[in-house]
Amino acid sequence: MTAFDRMLLAEKVAAVERHLSRVESRLPGEPAQFTPGTDSSDAVILHLWQAVQIVIDLALAACIHFKLGTPASYAEAFRLLADDGKLEKELAERLVLAAGFRNAVAHAYERLDMERVYRAARNGPADLRAFLGALAGKVRS
Repeated sequence: MTAFDRMLLAEKVAAVERHLSRVESRLPGEPAQFTPGTDSSDAVILHLWQAVQIVIDLALAACIHFKLGTPASYAEAFRLLADDGKLEKELAERLVLAAGFRNAVAHAYERLDMERVYRAARNGPADLRAFLGALAGKVRS
């Protein structure tokens, strides 16, 4: 991504919100109801993965935009932003875990821990939204 501005960020925020809305609409109220291989669990996993991926892409682009260097990993992108004061360190560390979730989905789908996925779907959207809000306050038109 070469251009990093408010318009691009607004488009990405809208995409993340669409995915998170789908996660929230398909996530059952109780972890015991969240079983692998169902349409509901597949939709939750897919849309949460896509929301996290967009946030990761934005973190990588932000590192370049703010001249923090090219991160060697997704986790490093969030840590560089925290070290530069663009994110709170605690939020960055939770986003590092989100990047780990993304990797687990992308590389080991059959071995996913459904309890972990449920917790990520229940608690993770707040961190993704916090990241988007923090970034919005740092990007100029």
